[in-house]
Amino acid sequence: MRNLAVQSDIGDIVKKVEQGTRLSFDDGVRLLNSNSLLSIGWAADLVRQRLNGDRTYYIVNRHINYTNVCRNKCKFCAFSRREEEPGAYTMSVDEVIRKAVDARKDADFTELHLVGGLHPDLPFDYYLQILSKLKALMPEVHLQAFTAVEIAHFAQLSRQTTEETLSQLKSAGLGSLPGGGAEVFAERIREQLCPEKLPSDQWLEVMRTAHGLGIKSNATMLYGHIETPEEQIEHLIRLRELQDETSGFMAFIPLSYHPEGTELGEASGRRRTSGMQDLQTIAVSRLMLDNFPHIKSFWIMLGIKLAQVSLHFGADDFDGTVVEEKITHMAGADTPQGMTVSDITALIRETGAVPVERDTLYNEVRR
Repeated sequence: MRNLAVQSDIGDIVKKVEQGTRLSFDDGVRLLNSNSLLSIGWAADLVRQRLNGDRTYYIVNRHINYTNVCRNKCKFCAFSRREEEPGAYTMSVDEVIRKAVDARKDADFTELHLVGGLHPDLPFDYYLQILSKLKALMPEVHLQAFTAVEIAHFAQLSRQTTEETLSQLKSAGLGSLPGGGAEVFAERIREQLCPEKLPSDQWLEVMRTAHGLGIKSNATMLYGHIETPEEQIEHLIRLRELQDETSGFMAFIPLSYHPEGTELGEASGRRRTSGMQDLQTIAVSRLMLDNFPHIKSFWIMLGIKLAQVSLHFGADDFDGTVVEEKITHMAGADTPQGMTVSDITALIRETGAVPVERDTLYNEVRR
């Protein structure tokens, strides 16, 4: 396979990967425009093995989406609602706590993942109460909560700086930030698809501030809509530059756009990404983000079978048990809303990898 990769149209880039040389913007664009998927995958798998050997990680976690009411109306989102729209919902603090406690009866999860819309009326204290009550009830559970977009919204609500807001959330029990809301950083895309969303510079600044406070985070990219290869690579390089500065990112998660039920999908008749595109994006992400320790294959979006294949295209994390994910499923995802540990470990073993349960910070969990 190496000979095929070196002799392909990206052979010079493959050699750079073998030598451990950082890839350039032009290299990245060439990789996304290349038809040599197997060669790209071979190079990405080489990097994965260097970083993580034959280990593939997973986590026992639960998702709670506390509200879908959102003041933004992003054209790629099927989840958000205005407060008066049919299907809009907001959980009370007690409802969130009850949901978490009930889920704890079914599984000994190590992470609770909390994200929602930008509700215009919920006070900042609502979010502090959720964290502090959850932490008091289950101190051993890591609370990964609130995207950078939500953090900026909370700062505006509380009339505080981003640093003050994050510090209060951390004191209340916040463990780390998920990577959502990044979409694609290109201003052209944000102006067309999510003009009210937090600008890219501010998304990066929230993450920079969080990392400075010792709060780790993930990062994402939503691909497969109107972005160009150049805009994808620019996005990855900006993440790589911030990681050079802070070392605060744990994992990168490529998110494939699901058009069902979205304004963009209905207006354009746009189709879902292909398996080729998904694998190529994952592999190129692994190659460009040389300073990110992990690339996550989010099976909820990719589908179970393709997520398995992605473990040979640079991904080393299969995500987790999840249970009741709403954001992607409201956009037409036909994957299960959760999987058991035995399902996940069997799927990982079928690829030839060794399944390793982790906590949110990638410490190995031994049961």
